[in-house]
Amino acid sequence: MASSGESGGTVSFSEEQETLVLKSWAIMKKDSANLGLRFFLKIFEVAPSASQMFSFLRNSDVPLEKNPKLKTHAMSVFVMTCEAAAQLRKAGKVTVRDTTLKKLGATHFKYGVGDAHFEVTRFALLETIKEAIPADMWSLAMKSAWGEAYNQLVAAIRLEMKLAA
Repeated sequence: MASSGESGGTVSFSEEQETLVLKSWAIMKKDSANLGLRFFLKIFEVAPSASQMFSFLRNSDVPLEKNPKLKTHAMSVFVMTCEAAAQLRKAGKVTVRDTTLKKLGATHFKYGVGDAHFEVTRFALLETIKEAIPADMWSLAMKSAWGEAYNQLVAAIRLEMKLAA
């Protein structure tokens, strides 16, 4: 049903990491449309040229924060990322449908997504989460848990990118 971020092995994600991810995702889930958009706006703030990787943004005169296609895309990416993180320990692997993962790999390969893009996205994700949850909930452990979950998702996407090459 789903591919693992590593070649057939299970991922390491502690019970503590899972608890932190689940607790924060429960808070963020109800505002995922807004948070998804903030996540992508943060990506474009750090790397403005990244918007050119999205066909629906290339020749658009609509401001990014008002673009309906960006809002839809941003929410789906944010929710998929958070749901994959929430399932990581229970499943022992990244739980994105194989077809979705293959499509992600092929699309990221086609647009030349590389390490720098994944790093900017990781930074934007962590900053978005930090701003979305109560300040007293954010900690190094929380940052580490989400960072590890993101790294596992990226590993699964990179594996599919290699297969698409």
